[in-house]
Amino acid sequence: MKLPLRTRLLVSFIIVIAITGAVSTLVGMMMISEGIIRQVQDKVRLDLNTARVEYAGEVNDVHDAVRYTVIRTFLRSALAAGNVASLADDLEAIRLGESLDILTLTDANGTVLLRTRNPSIMGDSQADNPILKKAQLERRTIAATAIFMEEQLRMESPDLAERAYMRLIPTPKGKPTDRIEETSGMMIMAAGPVFGDQGELLGMLYGGKLLNRDNRLVDKIKQTVYQGEIYHGRDIGTATIFQGDLRISTNVRTTNGDRAIGTRVSAEVSNRVLTEGRRWVERAFVVNDWYVTAYEPIRNVSGSIIGILYVGMLERKFTDMKKRIIWTFLGISVGGIFLAVLICFVLSRTLTKPADALVHAARHLANGDLKQRVQPERTIKEIEALGEAFNMMASAIEERDEQLRRRAQNEIMESKKLAVIGQLASGVAHEINNPLGGILLFSNLLLRKASAEGVERDNLERIVKEAERCQKIVQGLLEFAGQREPKTEHLDMNVAVGKAVSLLENQSLFHNIEIVKRLQQELPPVSADESQIQQVFVNIIMNAAEAMEGHGVLTVSTNTSAAGDGVEARFNDTGPGISEEDLQQLFEPFFTTKEVGYGTGLGLSISHGIIERHGGTLRAESHLGEGSTFIVTLPTAASGPGQPAGEGA
Repeated sequence: MKLPLRTRLLVSFIIVIAITGAVSTLVGMMMISEGIIRQVQDKVRLDLNTARVEYAGEVNDVHDAVRYTVIRTFLRSALAAGNVASLADDLEAIRLGESLDILTLTDANGTVLLRTRNPSIMGDSQADNPILKKAQLERRTIAATAIFMEEQLRMESPDLAERAYMRLIPTPKGKPTDRIEETSGMMIMAAGPVFGDQGELLGMLYGGKLLNRDNRLVDKIKQTVYQGEIYHGRDIGTATIFQGDLRISTNVRTTNGDRAIGTRVSAEVSNRVLTEGRRWVERAFVVNDWYVTAYEPIRNVSGSIIGILYVGMLERKFTDMKKRIIWTFLGISVGGIFLAVLICFVLSRTLTKPADALVHAARHLANGDLKQRVQPERTIKEIEALGEAFNMMASAIEERDEQLRRRAQNEIMESKKLAVIGQLASGVAHEINNPLGGILLFSNLLLRKASAEGVERDNLERIVKEAERCQKIVQGLLEFAGQREPKTEHLDMNVAVGKAVSLLENQSLFHNIEIVKRLQQELPPVSADESQIQQVFVNIIMNAAEAMEGHGVLTVSTNTSAAGDGVEARFNDTGPGISEEDLQQLFEPFFTTKEVGYGTGLGLSISHGIIERHGGTLRAESHLGEGSTFIVTLPTAASGPGQPAGEGA
């Protein structure tokens, strides 16, 4: 559909501004989005550091509670005297005062002497507890996170086992599992040795806080980090302690508003943190929504991963922020398009008038009115330059048209001359051929009767020689005018070159010429008339030998053409070379650089015609003083005749 220039300008401006607006909006959105996400991730990473500090503080509280207790005089005295029963009330008071869930005393071998929360259960061994073993080995108080199995929890207190028990709630994106319940619990535990006055080990004291369903720590983290910020009725920030991949303490809420105790972490986070032991700081699906999150593993005293510490910020706040930014950018883009349309409307009225004049003049020029010119618009520099360029172009076209017309007339006259010369040459050759045959016949008869020596015999031999030379010229003219089609067959170029060389190399002209063969093996066959191709090769080799005056190096090589669809034969001599002027008319009939009487000027033109009828090319490369190279290129048998091979090679 053809549109006026004004419409095209309007449409073009709208498209350009629309694309620019879209790209700027997209780039701006991506940059701002990435910037926001990066900042949020950096904040969440810092929030995780804060959460770790809070968690470590809780571990230190348990550690300090046990450490300060084991150095109490009453504890050492009672253990030394074997009066453990007197410790029950004091240790229970310490447990309650330090908000510990368990506080238990063992002897030096790890046998339980007193459980403050469950005094009736004693006598079992805790010698295999890793924290107790490390504290005893290092002779200092050790605190760490540990997993307590259901049986251990029940011995400490049945209500702790009930608090730790929870049924697993199916969670979107969680790792598939066959578990339906969890009976063990995760506890922050500390153990310290009790020494006598002489430094002997009297016993071990351990205490701890069960994290299952104890939300004080995660709520403290949330309040410290996010200060209770709300977005659309939901907490911006959340914190969670996982036992394995199970939420045991959290302020993440389910859809009905309950704490998401018993839900599980997503599979991708579980793989990264629990399996690979690496941090996760990026977006993740948390129970029922997307959060920008940070997770890191919680390890026990031996370094094994037993849980996860998590903080996260609701992603919806930032996605809503991105949407507002997008709408802002879109509004700017639409406003820019509207403003551009107004500007373009004004500009188009200024531009279309001189453009219409140019269109009108161009149509007249295209219709043959080479005298057509325009009056350049002076008010706009570019339009003025365009008008002047149009006038210059019209003048150049007019001048070029006149030159082409004269050249075409000259070429037509030359082609007519060549056609007449060709016809004349063919007719003259036919007319001369028969008398020449008679001259040769009778000259040979007279030569037989002539004496072996003498002037008469020399004259007759000269007559025969000159007649034979005339006959060759006539035969060449007939070959050139005849243009017979070659009888093609599959031909090995190396074989044809070898036969041509062997035919000539023993002649006296070649005694002081070194012939170097560089023939590529396993060449693809060409489709050619062997006798005609050999005729071409012989002609080229003879010309090279004569150019070198019987002294020099002739290098004959074959190879596959650069395009891969033809085979090349190269004949390089060390002769004087050919001038640029002679090189351009080298293949024209009757053109020769030899002295009068030593060349007909038909050899190369006939060779050129033979190669062209085979669908190939014959070309020459030469510089004065640097020798000459003749290159014959023939199509391979697969390419077929009639398709010139290696053009442009």
